Amino acid sequence: MRDLIDYIARALVDNPEMVQVSEVEGNQTSVLELKVAKEDLGKVIGKQGRTARAMRTILSAASAKIKKRTVLEIIE
Repeated sequence: MRDLIDYIARALVDNPEMVQVSEVEGNQTSVLELKVAKEDLGKVIGKQGRTARAMRTILSAASAKIKKRTVLEIIE
């Protein structure tokens, strides 16, 4: 899941070297924290949060296949 979000975020931003994805794992739930450069934050979130919502939808569909819940947090 971490690689999936990393791949999507790097494709969206102008500074792909500044993309960092860290994972905090629990028993049932895993939290992915996405950090990007300050000037790329708008590109990752998108208008009215559409891009972020789409990334979360893809993530939930992929994590449903492995029967685990994954949450995406975008860190400023």
